[in-house]
Amino acid sequence: MKKKCVLIVEDEPIILLSASDMVEEAGFEPILARNAQEAIDILESRDDISIIFTDIDMPGSMDGMKLAAAVRNRWPPIEIIITSGHKNISQSDLPERGLFFRKPYGSQKVTQAMQRLTAGCSSPG
Repeated sequence: MKKKCVLIVEDEPIILLSASDMVEEAGFEPILARNAQEAIDILESRDDISIIFTDIDMPGSMDGMKLAAAVRNRWPPIEIIITSGHKNISQSDLPERGLFFRKPYGSQKVTQAMQRLTAGCSSPG
C-alpha cells in the first residue's frame, strides 16, 4: 500500500527536518516546502497529498493561515494542521476541519492527529 503524503511547510530548516522525521516515523511520506508559494506549486503538480502541516509565520506574500484558507478553497479534501510558536489560534479562526498545535508540539499528539485525519480516506491513484 502506498504511504499517504504529508506536505510540511516550514521555513526553519531544523524544524522542517525534525517534522519530516516525525512524519516519516508515523508511516507517512513527507513532502517538504520552505514557504507557501512552494507549497502551492507542489499542490498544483501532485494529487496525492493527504495532509498539509504548516507553520503560520513564514516569509513571502502568504503566511500559514492564508495558505490554509487557499488549500481549503482549492483542495477541499486535504486535511490541514497549523502550528505556531508565536501565536495562539482559536478554533473559530481555523479553516473547516483544521487543527492547531502550539510549538513546541508533542510529536505523538501530532502524529496521532494525522493518523486520525487519514483513517477515513484512501490514497488517490
